[in-house]
Amino acid sequence: MILRHAAPALLGLSLITGPAHALDLNALSASEKEEFGAQVREYLLENPEVIIEAINILEQRNAVAEAAADQELVAANAEELFNDGYSWVGGNPEGDITLVEFMDYRCGYCRRAVPEVADLLAEDGNIRLVIKEFPILGEASVLSSRFAVATKHVAGDDAYKQVHDALLEFGGEPTEVSLRRISDGLGLDSDAIVAAMDSDQVTDEITRTRALAQRMQITGTPSFVLGTEMLRGFLPADQMLQIAKGVRAEQG
Repeated sequence: MILRHAAPALLGLSLITGPAHALDLNALSASEKEEFGAQVREYLLENPEVIIEAINILEQRNAVAEAAADQELVAANAEELFNDGYSWVGGNPEGDITLVEFMDYRCGYCRRAVPEVADLLAEDGNIRLVIKEFPILGEASVLSSRFAVATKHVAGDDAYKQVHDALLEFGGEPTEVSLRRISDGLGLDSDAIVAAMDSDQVTDEITRTRALAQRMQITGTPSFVLGTEMLRGFLPADQMLQIAKGVRAEQG
């Protein structure tokens, strides 16, 4: 019977290429379907690598689709991502591509990312960095971000960067006392910073970043946008360097 010889080949082809080449089971009789099922089982037991191959291809297709969807999200939110008018900007402010980092001071992977981002900026030299305060790990995270953002509003960008770095290194529990100790140690006006922490301006900045993260479907930290690419999670500097090269190649 032709079905006996065709079933394995049709099965393998359908698993790899998709339903366009699949056998139409509705055209088979009940006995033919039963025979086909038996042959499929036998074929898969004898050739399990077909399943692995099909899974790999499916994962590749899903990855391509997810990357395309992420690029659409970046394009739709580009102005808020790259030029929101309030986020701290570092690296090379005139760089040809921008790295945006959504971070939380209580996030262990955000702390691990600090030297990787520093290495990336030192190695490349033409990347603009934008920091997005995205506190998602509880009240301690929110308190730290409010303190950092308030520092920027009260004392400026340089002071913000000092506090930002200090908070990422801080191993204790953030309280008003411990945060004052940080700003005092940096020679900043702790009273003014603490007074500004609950201001509408600080609240608005954090709220806007939360809304942007929601639109970008960002649920964890660190999350990055590098040029047109979404990088969901921690990546070492060498991998980000390769992505940066790819972004530049696409831009021509």
